[in-house]
Amino acid sequence: MLQHILSASNKKKAVIGAAAVCFVAAGWHIYSSITAQPVSEKTILLVRTITVGESDTSLANVYPGEVHGRYESNLAFQVTGKINSRPVNIGDTVQSGQILMTIDPKDVLQSVESSNAQLSSAAANQKLAADNAARYRQLYASGAVSQAVLDQYNTQLNAADAALRQAQAQVNTAANQLEYTNLRSDADGVVANITGEVGQIAAAGTPLVTVIRNGEREIQINVPENQLDNLHVGQPAQISFWALPQQAAGHIREISPIADPATKTYKICVAADNLPAEAKLGMTAKVSFHTGSSKDILLPIEAIYQRDKQPQVWLVDEKLRVHLINVTIGAYSGNNVVITGGLKQGDKIVTAGINKLTEQQEVRLLKGGEG
Repeated sequence: MLQHILSASNKKKAVIGAAAVCFVAAGWHIYSSITAQPVSEKTILLVRTITVGESDTSLANVYPGEVHGRYESNLAFQVTGKINSRPVNIGDTVQSGQILMTIDPKDVLQSVESSNAQLSSAAANQKLAADNAARYRQLYASGAVSQAVLDQYNTQLNAADAALRQAQAQVNTAANQLEYTNLRSDADGVVANITGEVGQIAAAGTPLVTVIRNGEREIQINVPENQLDNLHVGQPAQISFWALPQQAAGHIREISPIADPATKTYKICVAADNLPAEAKLGMTAKVSFHTGSSKDILLPIEAIYQRDKQPQVWLVDEKLRVHLINVTIGAYSGNNVVITGGLKQGDKIVTAGINKLTEQQEVRLLKGGEG
């Protein structure tokens, strides 16, 4: 009986001891979790770079433009009237002399009829004056009338001749006015713009149809006044197209001497030496002019890290670690800077995120992020 009691007591102590051990272990785990320092994971910053010599880092001014015909005719009626037909549309191919638009000729026809009537009257008067002059010349020859009478009838003939010529000129003018009610193309080409519609009153001299003549095409761009000093007639240019893979070489053909009153920019016509046949009128183009030395390097202004008045850039080495190096800035070009010293071909420069970098920091390059 005593042995049984002792055995139960030992079991109770064992259970209590095991529970105490579990309690201490759980408490220690909780204490360790609370007091343990967090383990920081290594973060490698993702950066965008540009490689000197592999990307387009040469100094260039780039301007958007459009494909135009070198010769464009803005056609207008020479008389005023109401438009009653327009047989062409934008994009139509037209031939020289083809009718593009007509105006109501009713009033002009009345003028033609009136001038024809005046011509008939003048012709009749001239015939009468000619017959009278002929009869009086015979009478003067026979001595029946004096020289003064003959001179009178000769003068009437001269006046009748002048009146006849005047009437004929008026008929010709009226005929021209009638022809002017037809707006015709002055060359073979393509209709580029139409501003007149049927029913509209067209004023004489107001352009209504634009025809681009067949032949040479060019690119028209607009340049701010502060960049004109870098451009001149004959300067080479590189032309690319948004919708085409082909590129073309060109040169400046003409620089407008007057700024556009609305935009205050100057229109420049760039002649293309080998414009692709697929380049259609109105297509978007990009014209580049290289205005700097081939040794100059163009970087985005965001790539410059300024410290103690010394411009620097972050250079990525072969181990993908960054280092600050000094550079020399030669000029500013829009949102870019011209680097004239401190870099060489093949250098990989960080162009975004420079304020988050530290010396010798490891980085990752953004895939496809060159340039």
